[in-house]
Amino acid sequence: MVRPSRRREMAKKAVAAGRCSIRLACQAFSISETCYRYRAKLKHEEAVIADWLVRLTHNQRNVKGFRWTHKRVYRIYRALELNLRIKPKKRLIREKPEPLAVPEAVNQSWSMDVMHDQLSDGRTYQLFNVIDDYNPEGLIIEADFSLPAERVIRSLEQLIEWRGKPQAIRCDNGPEYVSHKLIAWAKRSGIALRYIQPGKPQQNAYVERYNRTIRYDWLSHYLFDSIVEVQDFATRRLWTYNNERPNMALGGITPKQKVAMAA
Repeated sequence: MVRPSRRREMAKKAVAAGRCSIRLACQAFSISETCYRYRAKLKHEEAVIADWLVRLTHNQRNVKGFRWTHKRVYRIYRALELNLRIKPKKRLIREKPEPLAVPEAVNQSWSMDVMHDQLSDGRTYQLFNVIDDYNPEGLIIEADFSLPAERVIRSLEQLIEWRGKPQAIRCDNGPEYVSHKLIAWAKRSGIALRYIQPGKPQQNAYVERYNRTIRYDWLSHYLFDSIVEVQDFATRRLWTYNNERPNMALGGITPKQKVAMAA
């Protein structure tokens, strides 16, 4: 669709060439005579804005030190019909993800993820969940207001002391997981970090299903007053999940029973 300003320009050219009258030109280009005769009345300050916009377009410089509102500048920018080149986003070529592997033994593959919720006073806290993909058995649930890479490393080291070292850990691209500290720790420990593609939680299906169980079984049903209360409740429910709660994905047995049967 041609803009009114462009149609006005074409109508004026037709009249200037003597091809038709103003009325016929306005009818031909679908504009009113008021639009045809319109002349923009720029204030002195708006002329300064227009001058800076022209400089910005040609020189790619920033306009700083002025108190003009963005709406005013944008209105004059549109009136001048300036078009800055928009740099297109680069499309990242990602490798085809590997299918979700099914572990055949304990400690072949772990999965970890972080959940968020709120205390009764509105403060947000996090739950750091780690499971063994083989069972799937819940290994730890750490609750705190912040779980940086250092805290993740400390929790994993404590877990490895009694559980043993996994061959690989699957996780998303959260800031605590892509940290150089965690990557360096995993390299020193001989553990492979398997990152899923951004926006593809189904690639971390084991722990996502575990998170859903936590959310629906107790996290959405209770309102806690403190982190200590959350941690104590989570520890008790973790034992129940591993030892008493039938897991339909395992045929109605518990994660501990699956390990005992495979031994």
